[in-house]
Amino acid sequence: MTVSVDRPAQTPRLRTLAAVALASALALTGCSSGNDQLAQRAQNDGTNYVAGDGSVQEIAPAERGEPVEFESTLFDGSEVSAASWEGEVTVINFWYAACAPCRVEAPDLAELHEEFSPEGVQFFGVNTRDTQPTAEAFERNFGIEYPSMEDRDGDVMLAMTDYVPPSAVPTTLVLDKQGRVSSRILGVAEPGTLSALISTALEEENSAEGNDGDTDDDAAASAGDSSAALGSAASR
Repeated sequence: MTVSVDRPAQTPRLRTLAAVALASALALTGCSSGNDQLAQRAQNDGTNYVAGDGSVQEIAPAERGEPVEFESTLFDGSEVSAASWEGEVTVINFWYAACAPCRVEAPDLAELHEEFSPEGVQFFGVNTRDTQPTAEAFERNFGIEYPSMEDRDGDVMLAMTDYVPPSAVPTTLVLDKQGRVSSRILGVAEPGTLSALISTALEEENSAEGNDGDTDDDAAASAGDSSAALGSAASR
């Protein structure tokens, strides 16, 4: 059930302060990262991040909220908005270079991007902390070819709290072809799990193309297929 709450209007200054506070809240607890060169380039020892536990949240089609809406700028200067992920399954990953779990999952994300891009799946990174040179060094190091947006002011992260909040770094979201959040992984995205979530989003959208809309049976079947896929991924 969705509950609408009337929110008081925020001044630009209050919204900026809220965004900065949210970004800062993800830098409170720690984990050692050793002498990683990328961490040194980021002038951070990698100890400041809120660790996710790898938990997975799936949202049934009938329970998904509105399409995700925010505007941002990629490091290459391109603009992105809600129109950027309409019509395609989209993966959004929150990361920064000195985050040790982000480095763990980076090679897998690069491989999944290569695997699913021929099917039209698009990947975007949301970098919560780095300057462009540091972010680009990370991407070169791990062979990441999909683009990232700079979010040091926390605007994207704040916007996402209206949908499914990325309450850890890394967090990975899968959006369906309508731009709605279909699943979320808090912490390191295990490749088998993320692959299953992407495949589920692709399959449900493909099966819906021949129907006027989702029925309760369709939603139940989709949820069953997803659970089976995740169970298979976990057993690998």
